[in-house]
Amino acid sequence: MKLLENKTAVIYGGGGSIGGAMGRAFAAEGARVFLAGRTPEKLDAVAAAIRSEGGLAETAIVDALDESAVNGWVDSVATQTGSIDISVNVISQDALFVPMLDMPVAAFGQAMEKVARSFLLTTQAAARHMVKQGSGVILQFGGSDPTNSTPNLGTVQAGCDLVEGMRRQWACELGPSSVRVVSMRTGGIPEGLPDVPEMAPFKQQMIDATLLKRAATLEDVGRVAVFLVSDHARTITSTQVNISCGALVD
Repeated sequence: MKLLENKTAVIYGGGGSIGGAMGRAFAAEGARVFLAGRTPEKLDAVAAAIRSEGGLAETAIVDALDESAVNGWVDSVATQTGSIDISVNVISQDALFVPMLDMPVAAFGQAMEKVARSFLLTTQAAARHMVKQGSGVILQFGGSDPTNSTPNLGTVQAGCDLVEGMRRQWACELGPSSVRVVSMRTGGIPEGLPDVPEMAPFKQQMIDATLLKRAATLEDVGRVAVFLVSDHARTITSTQVNISCGALVD
C-alpha cells in the first residue's frame, strides 16, 4: 500500500516549483491532490504531469489571501472527497532584501500581513475539518534560523520566523485533536531559481554553503514532504525539519 493512499492533499502555490514537487510526490504515493494558485497555466502543467504518471490531480484558481475563497474551496474539496488530510501553503513571499534601517515601513507591514493572513486563513480552513475528523497534517515551508548572522535579509527571514511562530502556536492548539503541524527548512533549492546565467553564482553559493557540498533538490523536497505527512511520521509535530544538507546547522 502506498504511503498516502486515500489521502486528500490541498496545496496552495501548487503551480510553483516547490508546490509542484510536493504535489507530484504526494500523488505518486496515492494521494488525491488539489492544487490552488493564481496562474492557471502553471497549475495545469503540474496537474498534467501528475496525471501522465497515473495520479489524481485537480486545480482551482484561489487567492490565498481571500477568506471566503479559501474557505469555500476547502469546504468544496472536503465535500467531494470526505476529508482534508494534508494542507500545504507554499505561496511566495514579498521579498524585500533591504537593511532594516532603510526598510519602508508600509512595505514591511504589507509583506508581513501577507504572510500572516495567508498562513492563518489556509490553516484555519483545513484545521476546521481536521479537528472534526481527529487527524491531519499542516505542512509549512520556510523555517527559522536562530543563529542567523546574514544582514539585509529584510522581509524574507522575518517572514519565515513569523511562519515558525504560528507553527508553534498551531501545534499546541491542534495537538489534542491529533493534528500535526510541521515545517521544512532549507538553505535554498538551486533548482527553484530561474535557469539563467546570472543566477549561476547564487546557485553555487547555496551548494558551497552546505556540509555535504550538494544542495537539496526538488525531488528531495517531495520525498521528505511525503514522509512528514505520512503516518510514518506520526510522532513528529511542532518542529522544523532541516533538509539544508548542513548549510543551516542546528
